Amino acid sequence: MAEKAAAAAPAVSVGETVSGTVEHVAPYGAFVRLESGQKAMVHISELSHNYVKKVEDVLEQGKNITAKVIKIDDKGRIDLSIKALQVREVRPPVHREEAFEKKLTNFLKFSDEKIADLNSKCKAPRGTKRRAGGSGTAGKK
Repeated sequence: MAEKAAAAAPAVSVGETVSGTVEHVAPYGAFVRLESGQKAMVHISELSHNYVKKVEDVLEQGKNITAKVIKIDDKGRIDLSIKALQVREVRPPVHREEAFEKKLTNFLKFSDEKIADLNSKCKAPRGTKRRAGGSGTAGKK
């Protein structure tokens, strides 16, 4: 019966922006009742450009949302994306070459210190014990 009601309602198309109310929250996403009466789902990966640990961190039952239709499969299931409507933050590019040069310089400095420390330990005179008895010819006559 729900399928007949969904088929009778005006169909949404891919790329369209729709509004609806969150009906059910699951660990993998949220089910939304669209204004047209159809049911759709927003996957957890489509909630935000940032990392989302739990769906409940972003959505709650009864919340009104606006999302973009990204897919309608052969069975008529509608997939939505909230992040498709969000502006993605542009991060300033990281100067990787400078970061690499700094890391390399620090590594070489640390390495030189380690080598100098090892060399000083190897060249230092060792306090060896000498055995009493002299020439080591004990027991021979």
